[in-house]
Amino acid sequence: MTPAELADAVLAAAHAVFADRELDRSALPEHTTVERPRNPEHGDYAATLALQLSKKVGLPPRELAAALAARLASTSGIKSVEIAGPGFLNIRLDAAAAGQLARSIVEAGEEYGRSDRLAGLKVNLEFVSANPTGPVHIGGVRWAAVGDALSRLLRATGAEVGTEYYFNDAGSQIDRFARSLLAAARGEPAPEDGYGGAYIAEIAEQVVARRPDVLALDDAAAQEVFRVEGVALMFIEIKSSLRDFGVEFDTYFNEKDLHDRGELEHALTRLREQGHVFESEGATWLRTTDFGDDKDRVLRKSNGEWTYFAADCAYYLDKRERGFDRVVIMLGADHHGYVGRMKAMASCFGDDPERTLEILIGQLVNLVRDGAPLRMSKRAGTVVTLEDLVDAIGVDASRYALARYSSDSPIDIDIELWTRATRDNPVYYVQYVAARTASVGRNAAEVGLVRGDAATFRPELLDHEKENELLKALAEFPAVVAAAAELREPHRVARFLEDLAGAYHRFYDNCRILPRGDEAVTDLHRARLWLNDATRVVIANGLRLLGVSAPERM
Repeated sequence: MTPAELADAVLAAAHAVFADRELDRSALPEHTTVERPRNPEHGDYAATLALQLSKKVGLPPRELAAALAARLASTSGIKSVEIAGPGFLNIRLDAAAAGQLARSIVEAGEEYGRSDRLAGLKVNLEFVSANPTGPVHIGGVRWAAVGDALSRLLRATGAEVGTEYYFNDAGSQIDRFARSLLAAARGEPAPEDGYGGAYIAEIAEQVVARRPDVLALDDAAAQEVFRVEGVALMFIEIKSSLRDFGVEFDTYFNEKDLHDRGELEHALTRLREQGHVFESEGATWLRTTDFGDDKDRVLRKSNGEWTYFAADCAYYLDKRERGFDRVVIMLGADHHGYVGRMKAMASCFGDDPERTLEILIGQLVNLVRDGAPLRMSKRAGTVVTLEDLVDAIGVDASRYALARYSSDSPIDIDIELWTRATRDNPVYYVQYVAARTASVGRNAAEVGLVRGDAATFRPELLDHEKENELLKALAEFPAVVAAAAELREPHRVARFLEDLAGAYHRFYDNCRILPRGDEAVTDLHRARLWLNDATRVVIANGLRLLGVSAPERM
């Protein structure tokens, strides 16, 4: 019996009690949940439905809990129900009901853990969006890992998700990039406000190879060639490095397109219609202070130039007009001030920003060797890049390490730890279980041990304490996936996988799966093989959500 099935049983008992007592059924929720108690002595699961409903129907919570308990006690698979405290229901399953979960998981395969909790929600998820003036730095890599994991989680819970990379190919930073490339091609020092690093010389060399005439052009014409060609080459490299990291986007959106298509004028018209635009000192402003911003924002300067904020407005409106219910934007630690103005901007468009806009802020990441942060890249010169991280610890370890922590916490990635083939390396610890469960399957086949079909599976044999512990851990996976998606916290999956790995190791050490020597294969061996294979399924499903492989051998 899964937690969802048990929750349905609790709700069904409530419907029966309400019918018997002629209570108002409108007070009953559509769904309810059960939770694992912190103290295993309190049972396998706890339900709080009696506490939630008692005031609505005018019954003491313990009286309502007693009625629910009486109904639940006769439910197949439930061993006992006890009333605790003010009205908690502590529920114990019989071994057969608990063990059936192993079969359910194996039969569900990749579908186990998926749900329709967020069905009907259409989300635009923008992440990374690094300027095409250099390789993706380690802060952007964090969002690549977390954002991609979040997109997988949202899809696993039924949401329709469009992932998006905002390609900022307009503005002063692109001009500085072009001037830096031109200087490198001419063998001159980088401009004082320009970009350095070996990659600048590499790209400049590629531009000259594409356009051998470029150095014969005047400064303005040559700079334009380096801008167009250099940005294109840089973005090809960014896309390639992200693809190698396992991250591809549904949409790569160019800021320049907003300008070329007249989207900024369109956004300005919409904002005027809402009554929040005003003119002052020759400039066009948006009155964001009406919605809590610390100051009003300029949309178009007195010289006619659009501001970055105007492009932000147009881009947000474009996403909403493409049919997205919710716009989620992931930004670095230096963008805290961005939140208030963006929320106010959404309100200026007539939206409820609590419903349509989420801005997630990620904290800093350091790559550490010998206890000291690495500050310099071999290629980029001034920052540590995606390439540096992957070269140091590999793709799997990088993705796992970056997704393992809450995004609002700074993290240090210790090269020595994350390359160590020991249990204190979290990704190794989890992947080792993936490999061990696969190894058990191979060894079982060699000795003639097969699970058999569902009809011959005897789940009641899985009554060892460590088997029960592992089953309880496996049962939590769907709830963990749902919470990780709804709270935008992929690290919950990583921490769950580490707890599950620990439960599997304890099961493996205490419960013999394979027969020894000439020992005959028994139903217990087969039941434990079901449990082993269920663990393999959940470990693989969880790692897949993080974009990490589940190896069959290590």
